[in-house]
Amino acid sequence: MTVIILINCPVGLRGFLTRWLLETSAGVFIGNPSERIRDVLWDEVQQYAGQGRALLARTTNNEQGFTFRTHDHNWHPVDHEDLTLIRRPNAAAAPRSDSGSLKPGWIKASKRHRFGRAWMLVMFAVR
Repeated sequence: MTVIILINCPVGLRGFLTRWLLETSAGVFIGNPSERIRDVLWDEVQQYAGQGRALLARTTNNEQGFTFRTHDHNWHPVDHEDLTLIRRPNAAAAPRSDSGSLKPGWIKASKRHRFGRAWMLVMFAVR
């Protein structure tokens, strides 16, 4: 069994995959092609995905019962003692935008919502 998931890929690539696999949902393809055909399909996906992302999952004879490949994906497969695990990017290490500054022109309601109950307490204390 083979599953290919496409995200933000060209429509032509989706049309190409429907020749060999069944599209059960938008961008989700399922089928049982031979190993040679599966490798050709994956090569085509990598070549024509453009700015999109792709994931291929297939059944295999290992402890997990499946294996997968990724293309331009933030999460990467890592082999750990014959188990394939997913390494996700660390959210704490990602750069954060300055949350204290508001864009000019925002309405007062969004400022009230942003600062929450503390803003309301200050407003009622002033009166």
